Amino acid sequence: MKRFLFLTLLTGFLTVTHAQLLTWSPGFATDNDNMTMTVDATKGNQGLKGFSGNVYVHVGVITNLSTGPANWKYVKYTWGSTEAGALATADGTNKWEYTINNIRSFFNVPVGEQIQKITILFRSSGCTSDCRVQRNTDGSDMYIPVYDNNLAVRFSVPFKQPKFVPVLEPITKNVGDTISMIAIANKVSTLKLYLNGTQVQTTSGVNTISASSIITVPGNQQLIAEAFDGVTTKYDTVSFFIANPVTIAALPAGVRDGINYEAGNTAVTLVLNAPLKNRVTVIGEFQGNNWTEQSQYQMNKTPDGNYWWLKITGLTPGTAYVFQYLVDGVLKIADPYAEMILDPFNDQYISSATFPNLKPYPAGQTGIVAVLQTAAPAYNWSVTNFNRPDKRSLLIYELLLPDFVAAHDWKTLRDSLNYFKTLGINAIEIMPFNEFGGNIGWGYNPDFYFAPDKYYGPRNSLKEFIDSCHKKGIAVIMDIALNHATGQNPLAALYWDAVNNRPAANNPWFNPVEKHPFNVYNDFNHESLQTKYFFNRVTEHWLKEYKIDGFRFDLSKGFTQVNSGSDVSAWSAYDASRVAIWKRYHDSLQVHSPGSYTILEHFAANNEEKELSDYGMLLWGNMNYNFSEASMGFIATSNFVGGLSTNRGWTNPYLITYMESHDEERMMYKNLQFGSSSGSYNIKDLNTALKRIELSAAFMYTMPGPKMLWQFGELGYDFSINRCVDGTINNNCRLDPKPIRWDYLQNVQRKQLYDVHSKLLKLRAHPLYKDAYMSNRVSSSLSGAFKWLQITTDTSNICVVGNFTVNAISDNVTFQHAGTWYDYLSGTTITATGSAQPISLQPGEYRIYLNRNINNTIPTAVRNIPDPGTLLLVNIYPNPVLDNAVLEIETPETGKLEASIWN
Repeated sequence: MKRFLFLTLLTGFLTVTHAQLLTWSPGFATDNDNMTMTVDATKGNQGLKGFSGNVYVHVGVITNLSTGPANWKYVKYTWGSTEAGALATADGTNKWEYTINNIRSFFNVPVGEQIQKITILFRSSGCTSDCRVQRNTDGSDMYIPVYDNNLAVRFSVPFKQPKFVPVLEPITKNVGDTISMIAIANKVSTLKLYLNGTQVQTTSGVNTISASSIITVPGNQQLIAEAFDGVTTKYDTVSFFIANPVTIAALPAGVRDGINYEAGNTAVTLVLNAPLKNRVTVIGEFQGNNWTEQSQYQMNKTPDGNYWWLKITGLTPGTAYVFQYLVDGVLKIADPYAEMILDPFNDQYISSATFPNLKPYPAGQTGIVAVLQTAAPAYNWSVTNFNRPDKRSLLIYELLLPDFVAAHDWKTLRDSLNYFKTLGINAIEIMPFNEFGGNIGWGYNPDFYFAPDKYYGPRNSLKEFIDSCHKKGIAVIMDIALNHATGQNPLAALYWDAVNNRPAANNPWFNPVEKHPFNVYNDFNHESLQTKYFFNRVTEHWLKEYKIDGFRFDLSKGFTQVNSGSDVSAWSAYDASRVAIWKRYHDSLQVHSPGSYTILEHFAANNEEKELSDYGMLLWGNMNYNFSEASMGFIATSNFVGGLSTNRGWTNPYLITYMESHDEERMMYKNLQFGSSSGSYNIKDLNTALKRIELSAAFMYTMPGPKMLWQFGELGYDFSINRCVDGTINNNCRLDPKPIRWDYLQNVQRKQLYDVHSKLLKLRAHPLYKDAYMSNRVSSSLSGAFKWLQITTDTSNICVVGNFTVNAISDNVTFQHAGTWYDYLSGTTITATGSAQPISLQPGEYRIYLNRNINNTIPTAVRNIPDPGTLLLVNIYPNPVLDNAVLEIETPETGKLEASIWN
């Protein structure tokens, strides 16, 4: 039987006795008609239910030139605006209406472009941070069809939601119940109604027909409305499902939440934890692309009512299938444990170069779908027994993949490993790379925790990157946000309070209202057994399947059920329950992968952080502000002694000190914008600003304990964290893509900064000095203009001095012992008396003195050659020259200069 108009015919004509989410008049509007639309906020997602403020519309059209449901055209008003023309009129409690005069003229659609649908949302004002929006039940946009003058027919009862592809509201009926039908046509016709192929009513010379019939069998049901005007026949179809009684059966042995692959590669068992739900059905490609509820795909329910499961057989090994869970006939979700998903909104922007042969999103479906694949291509690991770097000596390079390599893929990052190795780092920390909302961003808006983000490439390419890192002795640390998840996360969507746009009170994983400040999205309840299980499964997956070496946990201070509201001080105070949560989680990581790293972005009370570090965890030590102040020459606020774990009274040196991370303004940007000056010495000068970063790095990387370096900091990256794509600076642009500047390596001063970083990091790995960076025998004076830092062991000692002012300065220093000390970078020496002795430094000058000559060079002094009668000054360093050198020449005036260097 022909069904020509199933995808575009929607309900909405009869509105008096059959309440609907969205109604409109006339019911079959053409592009030159006026149209009045009325929304009922007690239906759909109930986003405006109980709302008493002004309601506005967001409207556009879908035309024959639109590329899909998201491609609204001729949008009338800016999102969030309060233009008078966008104001809807209240039409009783929880109802608003809006009128369009002449559809084509209203949207100014050119003649010849076919208007197919009006797209509309009703919303509150503002919509920047807190916005209430009325949508369909699943949160999708609402669409109203626009017709031509040809015959058309559709059902008004049962009601179909006004979606791009209309979907029936769930019909909660059983075998033996009566189903009511009403169909309408835009012309007087002969109308007929059918149930499952049997005609139940016919009437001639009408534009409305109604009937009712008894449902006699369970399973898939089909209603058809037929209209015949003497020339043309048109149809509308409604399909729905009458469920069989739910089968109660215990979980098969050995399965757990998610996709369970079975031997033979032709079957899987799917398991979903969804207590309090009435029925769950699997829909997907293995149904012959039907994507509707079918009796044989109804899931079994466990006796305790908590789990739903189904074994699916007959799969072809190596074939990828996409599927969803349909919960209670309404909610479609992907499997929360899926290792790959397809996204209808973002996958289209992933090129074949990034992800070859990416499976296309199934046409005509809605929402994110999960992928299962038996006998998927395996990765053969080269390194199976990687010896992780001691966490006390971690040198971590933090990066955001799309802002580091233009190809934003694992292959290109793998090709960059020699850069990291030469620099001297031994761990790479990558900002979140599990699937998150969109393609561009920092990744702290997670939705699927088991699936690597496809925008970065295939999962086996990720495994090859990790394997290649391990071959070079480099650990891989995954940044992950398990404090919160977006509403696209299936665990959040399963139990959702649409009225308040937040997790429902009975959600097993999430708090309806966050428990702490600075929360974003939906707050996990880490006291919940379900959340504990989910956390353990997520971390086990990445540690075992991908062999990562540990995690940096975003917003770890939020892992608490102690409600601090908006009080940051209360949130940061010692929290015994939070300590217990983290000890339990750290223990689970060690079970999954002994020696793996637990890194917390905590910033809580020192006694809490000390207790966690005593237990074996590493904690972020943010010294950006103090180092930035020191680098800019602002002495009063330049004390960075807090970067020493010994200063905090910690037993273990597990403080990961850093001058920059993804979260802070770049030091070079600050130097160039706000640096101090005195006479000809100006920190805003590029080369001087770079030398100030050297000065700061000399102290930061000689402090004992693990350290972190933000990407391109070793080259003096000087673009603001808030730089917009167009080059302007705005706080709203923080997550915007930033320029990738590998060309910095061609600049001799920037390369010099890289070389200094490399030498500082490699000193930490030197056999004679690596133990010094685990020492707790640390002395310092870091609050004044002349700063010094001393690390002492029984054999190898370090003394660092530096001038952070913008003027020459001299101060007394007492070396740890008398004798010859060697400047690590320049090769010069100094004779220590064992007592206080003066050291003079020019502005920005620093020295790293070692008590051992590890360069194995004959020390010679740096030669300062004054040209008689002028102020010409020549410096060359390091001297003797090792691999390369920098020649600095200060001249009193512009002119021709020639220089030769001889051995």
